[in-house]
Amino acid sequence: MSDPAKTIRIGTMIQGTAGKAAENIAAIADLGFESFEPFFWQTTNGQDLAELGKRSLDAIGNRDITISTIGMFGNPLEDQEMDRQTLQGWKDCIDNAHHFGATTVAGFTGRVRNKPLTDSLPRYKEVWSELAKRAADKGVKIAFENCAMDGNWASGDWNIAHNPDAWELMFNETLDDNIGLEWEPCHQLVYLIDPIPQIRKWAHKFFHVHGKDATIRWEVIKEHGIFGKEKFVFMRTPGFGDTNWTDVISELRLAGYEGSIDIEGWHDPVYRDALEMTGQVRGLNYLKNCRGGEFVAMAS
Repeated sequence: MSDPAKTIRIGTMIQGTAGKAAENIAAIADLGFESFEPFFWQTTNGQDLAELGKRSLDAIGNRDITISTIGMFGNPLEDQEMDRQTLQGWKDCIDNAHHFGATTVAGFTGRVRNKPLTDSLPRYKEVWSELAKRAADKGVKIAFENCAMDGNWASGDWNIAHNPDAWELMFNETLDDNIGLEWEPCHQLVYLIDPIPQIRKWAHKFFHVHGKDATIRWEVIKEHGIFGKEKFVFMRTPGFGDTNWTDVISELRLAGYEGSIDIEGWHDPVYRDALEMTGQVRGLNYLKNCRGGEFVAMAS
């Protein structure tokens, strides 16, 4: 029988910009990950994505591993050369998602740089209305990560989809059913937002979930505030932060979410560099435990 626990799969992100997504998948495919999210930073570097998708699936082989989402992160709203490459990358990822077996392309909205968030809305509507139609024609969903990239309401360089007030504005501009969120609790904890009530309100727009957590250092906040010299929050691999992922996954299930939680690594201040995969495997097993273990068919 199929395992009902795996209606939510636990996986990880795979760097693809340098052309080694398939090799990166092959290197860790036997560690227990159930899904992968290949992603590109600003540019695909002109890669043949159809061929890359085939090689990525070949690297998975007959393992019970899926690719539901590919990522394209950059700023497609501006007009510098790299921004134009990001916009083209979105188009190419949408057109070729099916070669990976993916049904969602995720990334940042982009932003009109160094302007208030609301100044980006006209350009957002122009770009994403067109991309939403392109994606719908391919049966693809678009998911925006809720990451501020050090921006805020007044200014920023990368993304406007970083808090619920912005989501309200965005989804009023683009009413398309195939535009939603690539959500993670970390970016809400960084804002001191409780992620659990947010799931209950917004999960209908969650097309993909990132496994990243945060540790809030309340002793720093109480003494130095959030704008002082001391760091008041650390981004963490799941299992090392403040989030109760059993509650997160329960709320996702209650809301009907079926998809992947792919770990976003490379941020943890402790489990990084030589300890990166040590932390990720710990996070993988922790999230599996929060989700519920394997179900075994019992003979009658």
